[in-house]
Amino acid sequence: MTEIELLSWARGPGLQIATVIFVAGVVIRIFEILVLGRKANLAEAKGSEMSSGLRTTMSRTIPDRTTFKRSSVTIVSGYIFHIGLFVVCFLSAPHILFLKDIIGFGWPSLPTPVIDAFAVVTIIAMIATLVNRLTNKVMRYLTNFEDLLTWVVTFLPVITGYIAFHRIGFTAPSLLAIHILSVELLLIVFPFTKLMHAFTLFIARWYNGAISGYKGVAS
Repeated sequence: MTEIELLSWARGPGLQIATVIFVAGVVIRIFEILVLGRKANLAEAKGSEMSSGLRTTMSRTIPDRTTFKRSSVTIVSGYIFHIGLFVVCFLSAPHILFLKDIIGFGWPSLPTPVIDAFAVVTIIAMIATLVNRLTNKVMRYLTNFEDLLTWVVTFLPVITGYIAFHRIGFTAPSLLAIHILSVELLLIVFPFTKLMHAFTLFIARWYNGAISGYKGVAS
């Protein structure tokens, strides 16, 4: 298979297969959580589920002082690379054009130097997160294969995208194919790993707050 054929497959059948697996997996996981994951509570309600759930959803977004002091590197690097991922994925011109072909509309992009800076900062933050996980005794003990897998499949699209944009090492078609394939790997793995927290994070926080509110306990 030539590099052009590989690129064509990655942009065509490969992307279609990965997208179907991603969408189906996410829908099934969310269905399990919303429909099958919570038994009816027959006890008398002592408070509001809705208000407590919303309050917890917002309050847990910002870590308290104790948590921040204990895990400052994890929290800071985590916020940086999540924000960086969002900017690089949704505010760079090539990605916006790609999404426009799929959904039919686009939006203004940030200047290339800004995107480039965000990409570099994101790469550094992700490496810092991994180093902290592997050097911190407690976190290293709690780290399993899935944690490392999710880091790798998240990191690959960022680093390959940066390399492809700057055309480092290989020809442009080969670099673009590798980048797209890394994105497709992320899409395939996403619904079946901890990466699903991107969709379930706020649902879980709302559930925790709602349960506490139902019992009349401050969350």
